[in-house]
Amino acid sequence: MHLVFGGRVSDPQGLDFVDLPSVHLVGLFPDYANALDAWRANAQRTVDDAEMKYVVVHLHRLLEPDLSSKT
Repeated sequence: MHLVFGGRVSDPQGLDFVDLPSVHLVGLFPDYANALDAWRANAQRTVDDAEMKYVVVHLHRLLEPDLSSKT
């Protein structure tokens, strides 16, 4: 399971989102391929704004950390 979200960050190289209430929750996706497609669509839409950043979070790695070390 993967979560895609994005928003305005204080530093384009970091993950410090400056306004959490305005974070754009793109959605939950069952696999990385679909999450990557959603991330790419949103990241490309905001490519001219250096302070906007979208990320993919691998929720399965948070829920079952032992499994991620085996894959």
